[in-house]
Amino acid sequence: MSSKTNDSQKLDFGVGIPTSQLADGGMLAGRAGDEHVLLARRGEEVFAVGSVCTHYGAPLDGGLLVEDTVRCPWHHACFSLRTGEALRAPAFSPIPCYDVEQADGHIRVRARRAPVARRSLPARSGLPGSIVIVGGGAAGHAAAETLRNEGYDGRVTMLSADEAGPYDRPNLSKGYLAGTAPDSSNPLRSPEFYQAQDINLKLRAQVSVIDAKARHVELTDGTRYPYDALLLATGADPVRLNADDGRPPVHHLRTLADAHALTAEAVESRRAVVLGAGFIGLEVTASLRARGIAVHVVGPGAIPMQRVLGDDLGQHIQALHESRGVTFHLGTTAAAIGANGVMLKNGEVLQADFVVAGIGVRPNLTLARQAGLKLDRGVMVDTYLETSIPRIFAAGDIARWPDRLTGENFRVEHWVVAERQGQTAARNMLGQRERFDCVPFFWTEQYNLSLAYVGHAEGWDETEIDGNLAENDCTVTYRRGGEKVAAAFVHRDLAGVRAELEFERAMANRMLPT
Repeated sequence: MSSKTNDSQKLDFGVGIPTSQLADGGMLAGRAGDEHVLLARRGEEVFAVGSVCTHYGAPLDGGLLVEDTVRCPWHHACFSLRTGEALRAPAFSPIPCYDVEQADGHIRVRARRAPVARRSLPARSGLPGSIVIVGGGAAGHAAAETLRNEGYDGRVTMLSADEAGPYDRPNLSKGYLAGTAPDSSNPLRSPEFYQAQDINLKLRAQVSVIDAKARHVELTDGTRYPYDALLLATGADPVRLNADDGRPPVHHLRTLADAHALTAEAVESRRAVVLGAGFIGLEVTASLRARGIAVHVVGPGAIPMQRVLGDDLGQHIQALHESRGVTFHLGTTAAAIGANGVMLKNGEVLQADFVVAGIGVRPNLTLARQAGLKLDRGVMVDTYLETSIPRIFAAGDIARWPDRLTGENFRVEHWVVAERQGQTAARNMLGQRERFDCVPFFWTEQYNLSLAYVGHAEGWDETEIDGNLAENDCTVTYRRGGEKVAAAFVHRDLAGVRAELEFERAMANRMLPT
């Protein structure tokens, strides 16, 4: 993502600046002592908060003020200017807040405020005594944190089939695989965090049965966990391939263990074949090229990512990879993988030290089906993310929800969407009746290309490019029936945040029945 630097970083807010220097609706980044501070003004009210997003460290002065909040330009986290609280994923940790003094026509930043105390839920009937979360990914983790942040003090149990605690999955195919981010950057929280928050995180926990009548889940070892409310967040599983004899080895990239194995392979190898020209496949390709590995990409379509991004942007990304030495084999797939290499259906044979299969994922619906939940290419949920069985909610890659803007039911496999669904589901398990009205958002980074995508377009009949795609500075708008349904932003971070807000306001004007 792009960064913003300007002379405002040199401003000393402790000494003070003229009030006229901060326009209404404006932001300035500077410092107060040794701390990086953002000043924001709404009318006569001036706020002082930390100037760096707690997710990936983006400069918040490049973001967007929306009422009394600031939105991060990179990945669209949202923070309260009044309390510093992280209001929306992907950020969960707050930014600091500072006292502000306005006197003599100047604005001065004073002491840092104490962190906001955790909420305390008033005792009331109907509040669940025990909540079980099945799944330790984006949605499950977000739900567990949100339950505690909302002041819930009942039992919270997170049952994860993974061998590792919740981790930053988008990082696995980007910085971690490329070698630019350490292993320590992967965990979302430390084990001590879950202990301190009294979140009972069970790893390697294979759930075999959900008994909706008795309201308990049962593990394969026979252990039972009762619940008053349940969140099903089982995610998706990659479509897997097996080599004929294990040589060359075939890798998939979904879990942290997958990432460790693939990274170890990359350190010892020179040649790779990547099956799949979608986002995961091409992010893996860029990361492997950063390690100096020769990469051949195989994909069934004529243009990489054509179905999601269209012809122009797909061809641009392909050309970017080719300029970095990547060879594409499009319009074909692998027929066999064996000791002689990767045999393609078009007759080509590609030599490889290892293969990466990025050919898609399937929602993990086994437990949902066993529990008798209503399914339609995913778990059907209402606008509050509750399933067809009361007290059972679903979030993340498995959830198909009603979109307020189009009236259609969506299921998307986006990290930020899963986290925000986890947050909304948590509040609704506590009886808050919060609509899920998130605008889908994802991002990708490949070499020097940073692309953000806002909205959702399973189909469109018109695209429009504003800017210069060749110079990696443009917006691609997707329309269906003349209506804007999504947009992609190449190195235009602020425009992406503004588009998210535009879609939100359009949603607010198209309220659907409850």
